[in-house]
Amino acid sequence: MEKQTLPLSPNQLLLRGCSLRNTEYIVGAVIFTGHETKVMMNSMNVPSKRSTLERKLDKLILALFGCLFSMCLIGAIGSGVFINRKYYYLGFFGDVEPQFNPDNRFVVAILTMFTLITLYSTIIPISLYVSIEMIKFIQSTQFINKDLNMYHAESNTPALARTSNLNEELGQVEYIFSDKTGTLTRNLMEFFKCSIGGEIYGTGITEIERGRAERSGLKVDEGKSPTTAVHEKGFNFDDPRLMHGAWKNERDPEICKEFFRCLALCHTVLPEGDESPEKIMYQAASPDEAALVTAAKNLGFFFYRRTPTTVMIRESHVEKMGKIQEVAYEILNVLEFNSTRKRQSVVCRYPNGRLVLYCKGADTVIYERLGDGNHDMKRLTREHLEQFGSAGLRTLCLAYRELNTELYEKWNEKFIQAKSSLRDREKKLDEVAELIEKDLVLIGCTAIEDKLQEGVPACIETLSRAGIKIWVLTGDKIETAINIAYACNLINNDMKQFIISSETNAIREAEDRGDTVEIARVIRHSVKQDLNRCLEEAQQYLRTISGTKLALIIDGKCLMYALDPNLRANLLNLSLNCSSVVCCRVSPLQKAQVTSLVKKGARKITLSIGDGANDVSMIQAAHVGVGISGLEGMQAVMASDFAIAQFRFLTDLLLVHGRWSYLRLCKVITYFFYKNLTFTLTQFWFTFQTGFSGQRFYDDWFQSLYNVIFTALPVIIVGLFDKDVSASLSKKYPELYREGIRNMFFKWRVVAVWAFFSVYQSLIFYYFTTAASQAGHNSSGKIFGLWDVSTMAFTCVVVTVNLRLLMACNSVTRWHHLSIWGSILAWFVFIFIYSGIMTPYDRQENLFFVIYVLMSTFYFYLALLLIPVAALLGDFLYQGFQRWFYPYDYEIVQEIHKNDPEDSSRIELLEVANHLTPDEARSYAISQLPREKSKHTGFAFDSPGYESFFASQQGVFAPQKAWDVARRASMRSQQRKPRT
Repeated sequence: MEKQTLPLSPNQLLLRGCSLRNTEYIVGAVIFTGHETKVMMNSMNVPSKRSTLERKLDKLILALFGCLFSMCLIGAIGSGVFINRKYYYLGFFGDVEPQFNPDNRFVVAILTMFTLITLYSTIIPISLYVSIEMIKFIQSTQFINKDLNMYHAESNTPALARTSNLNEELGQVEYIFSDKTGTLTRNLMEFFKCSIGGEIYGTGITEIERGRAERSGLKVDEGKSPTTAVHEKGFNFDDPRLMHGAWKNERDPEICKEFFRCLALCHTVLPEGDESPEKIMYQAASPDEAALVTAAKNLGFFFYRRTPTTVMIRESHVEKMGKIQEVAYEILNVLEFNSTRKRQSVVCRYPNGRLVLYCKGADTVIYERLGDGNHDMKRLTREHLEQFGSAGLRTLCLAYRELNTELYEKWNEKFIQAKSSLRDREKKLDEVAELIEKDLVLIGCTAIEDKLQEGVPACIETLSRAGIKIWVLTGDKIETAINIAYACNLINNDMKQFIISSETNAIREAEDRGDTVEIARVIRHSVKQDLNRCLEEAQQYLRTISGTKLALIIDGKCLMYALDPNLRANLLNLSLNCSSVVCCRVSPLQKAQVTSLVKKGARKITLSIGDGANDVSMIQAAHVGVGISGLEGMQAVMASDFAIAQFRFLTDLLLVHGRWSYLRLCKVITYFFYKNLTFTLTQFWFTFQTGFSGQRFYDDWFQSLYNVIFTALPVIIVGLFDKDVSASLSKKYPELYREGIRNMFFKWRVVAVWAFFSVYQSLIFYYFTTAASQAGHNSSGKIFGLWDVSTMAFTCVVVTVNLRLLMACNSVTRWHHLSIWGSILAWFVFIFIYSGIMTPYDRQENLFFVIYVLMSTFYFYLALLLIPVAALLGDFLYQGFQRWFYPYDYEIVQEIHKNDPEDSSRIELLEVANHLTPDEARSYAISQLPREKSKHTGFAFDSPGYESFFASQQGVFAPQKAWDVARRASMRSQQRKPRT
């Protein structure tokens, strides 16, 4: 047998899942680096995602292509109709080019169609995609990645945008799917309580118990911890009945001994550092394992060394009080933990030859594999599990089985065969494990506390006010999940809770009978009845005036049947009517299925957030995936679209960056559509005056540089710096986020308004310019020609579309002024140079000195003043009417805070690649930031009608009437407080 050699020491290499006694296989080496476990063979690529806004943009581009085709078709038909020999002055005699041959009108129409396609091609905003990608890239790298409000100083971790495709998608999220452990909680596990032989040990009070008591109005007396209590990372337990060898005086010390040995032996932890209890460090695949081994150490069973074949334990007080002995246990097999098995086992041999299988795992899988008898202890331990779960603690059951040599040898042969199999290895290993993981003897259970992250309750409350519904998908017990949901304000006592659980008498009786077909039938029938009942009750509650919020709690077994094609419609309807959903005991696959159910079934924009490898499928299934760079490795981060260090940073990521990105890109897209349509329509109107011949209205260079120089930079600046309200106000009024969920700024109605004003302005540009030039003449007495009129019209277009963008800005900075006035100035500089270098011998000889001729006339200055004013008058009146009578929510907030002092709490930038400490880096970055003043613009109407906005925050519908608004406006107070 070929042996693979790895340059690793025994303390760096863990050989998992093989018999170390009979074979030299090295399969599936797992390398531990800090808290990170990398299974190299399980890497996967992140799927490509496109934002909803981009997909809607594609439809808009298709609409523009349809508009282009329609314009060209009109021109082609017109050319076929217009061409006629009666227009003798056009020279349609003798040999005529096919494009102008009156004898073949069909060919004329076809050739004109192709000519007009090239002429009107400017209606397609090709540069839009380049501008959007540039804006998104800068938003990601300069704004999101360097936001100090999303920088975690303790771990020196900034936010990270791993893609720039989904910035605006962050501003439209309606459903968040969150893992619990490491996402809502800190993933800093502490051994807190335990149950051994039907007896509870541990005296602490959890955060959940304290919060529950406060909600009930009870006062919690925690008491003083004894001076002899031992506290360290991973261990927050104290009970004088177990500490310092006192367990020998308990009713059943032997089962206590088995409990401690199970903790010390059943794991895959690697010890590092000095072999002393004070200095040793444990490197574990998960914080839970490290906490359990730490607990065994503090309870007198100190694991201090591992070799490929043995585990060394320093046991205290076993034979007699005060005696310490070192015992070497031979590890024969390791049956690994995975999300399907939900348990882990080791087969070990004592120095005296005793063979024992120790197993730890979820209570559901351990109880299924217990032997007959000892019913009282099973009942007591189940009660203790429910009690621990109600306190918000993570529980594991411990069990063992005595093995004889003959049984083990037969089983080990099958295990080796399965391990060496090249096909379906994992499946065969699970089947072999089932042969030995049965007839177990229950030892007890552990309870580990994982505290909530800082700011999670406030974050969830803020996101809920923003109209975002949060679902928690966890593998914990239903009691644990419910109490965590209470602790983080996801569920409260005012909510109507629908609980669909497999812990019912009918299901338990079916499980006791052991018939799998009967179990499936009973659970499916129970789930169907529960879904129908809950859906009827939900509809009744929603019809009431009180508007009671609803919450759904469902466990993994019931969820498996609820996701059946026949029931998933009811599950989806019930879930969408609930403000909060908690799914317990779910597998990674079920997390992805639930996410896809809402994403595809409800067609809502979803976000998934998690921190571990078991969250990868859920993260990739959602529209937006967010990874928490926590203690469970980097798998979630590597599969995500955005990475943050704490759950509370979602507030800034969604309500600030996401919302700003959505608003900015909506404005960029609609403005691009407007300016290109306006420019192209002036050429279209000119076509009617030229017999649909395809004659150009503008010079080629005008048409080429319109999108590249004269209107390019201002829209990029708006896409980067425009803000409707500040970051602090975005978080103060999270209801503003609802406009993004409803997609208020990129509806077809909004596009239609921009299109209407494009048509209006293009008519102004063309007909006002041509009409005014008919009686005009230059200083030499000549009337204006084509290039004089087109240059005048193009000047008005450039000035107007740039000023229109200035009207659309919510905030104006020096960058806005530089880009807009600089673009207008660039046009004049260009035309001065271009018309000056033309000579009469050039092809475009009529452009020679055209701008100089125009600027020598009064007509030029009058037209440059009046035409943009006339063109923008309609926009001005429409914006004023809309802002006064039908204001957006952000416009109301602008009016409320228009007299506030300048907000200095802008998004600060963090240079990550510096050599300062996190605190120094934060202080330095803030001190070095440039300060940019930003003034709100718009119409200074003291807009009334704010009652409806604040009423909506309280969940009350208060419609506005235009006459009520006008009446309140006329009655408003005229008194103003003077500024100091």
